[in-house]
Amino acid sequence: MHSIMKYLQFVCILPLASGSALIRHHPLAFAGGFGAKPQQLGGKKKSKGKRKRTGFSEIEPINKPATNVVQPVPADDDSPKLDKWGLPPPTEDELFPPLPPGTELITAPSDPSQVSLSSIHDALKEHITLDLKRFNDGCVETNPLAGRDPMKLRFLHTSPPVLEIQNFFTEEECEAVRDVAVPPRKKQNDDGENNNRDALQVDSATFSALATSKRTSTSWFCHYAQMPTLLAKAYHMLGIPIEQMEEPQIVRYRPGEEFSWHYDEIPATELENGGQRVATLLAYLSNVEIGGGTIFRYLKSSDGKQQLTMKPQIGSALLFFPAFADGRADDRTLHKGEVVEGDTTKWITQVWIHQRAYKPVTPPGNSQEAAMSAVERVSDSLQYTGNK
Repeated sequence: MHSIMKYLQFVCILPLASGSALIRHHPLAFAGGFGAKPQQLGGKKKSKGKRKRTGFSEIEPINKPATNVVQPVPADDDSPKLDKWGLPPPTEDELFPPLPPGTELITAPSDPSQVSLSSIHDALKEHITLDLKRFNDGCVETNPLAGRDPMKLRFLHTSPPVLEIQNFFTEEECEAVRDVAVPPRKKQNDDGENNNRDALQVDSATFSALATSKRTSTSWFCHYAQMPTLLAKAYHMLGIPIEQMEEPQIVRYRPGEEFSWHYDEIPATELENGGQRVATLLAYLSNVEIGGGTIFRYLKSSDGKQQLTMKPQIGSALLFFPAFADGRADDRTLHKGEVVEGDTTKWITQVWIHQRAYKPVTPPGNSQEAAMSAVERVSDSLQYTGNK
């Protein structure tokens, strides 16, 4: 009985988009955020005295060992592969079982000419409202700044909707964002460690040390004022309210690093601050030769033959919706960042959008209001304010 009760801790039943239930055989694998146990860059670790819980400050980085996490059995061990409770460790399919029969999954049209702005709006009717008036019906930016390639919307999947935004950033803008996390060499210590004390560097974390997801990247939680180009483009090009944006993050994946299957929704116990995450905006700041793609477990490419995968391409952005506008989680968006291979490093920046106004938790003194003057300057330089 004791073993059975322990195993039941791995089982959670959640509503699915279709109204049926998806049984998750694992502690919920949610992407982390909200200042997961920040550590000042270049600073010393804080003592382990008692702390008042604020937001998600108690989260332990997922890549640190925990005594209550099931450890894998070595491949050359002939002993029965059982967990600490005498049960067979769950397989990946048991952790993330197939969606219930009848779940709506609609691939994107194989012919891009069949995609129009109206079809995108139709696919988003149950999701956060986007203002796409700066795109024509062919999904191309109507008045790009002189000398810049226009942004283009590309349908990667229809239901659930997944969009690629081509030319979201220029290469120069990507470099500027990377510099927020790791400034140029002249601003670094001799050992190459970041000496920027504005952004908070953390070992990337999920919402629970019990989570089955593996994340081995490094994240920087940024002041909104450090990311004015991201905010200006999200607001003016997509109509996303800045006050609903979570703290912008920059994430680095070195060769061999990954983020296994997880959901971007947040636990029901943490909805007081802004409600559920209803959109994920992720921009790629570098090219990756091998691996490093964002893969959706249940979704297929337009030809229906491959798992839907967005390969990192510098300047492109990915937009998808971990929950509906009313806060219902959409478990169809289960995804992962595959292992980066070769010699390249994967850099991304991301921001999650909530249902309502969100109050930032980290870094200290962070606020959307403090960024508005910088956002206005960038908006003027990109001719957003005078070109509706």
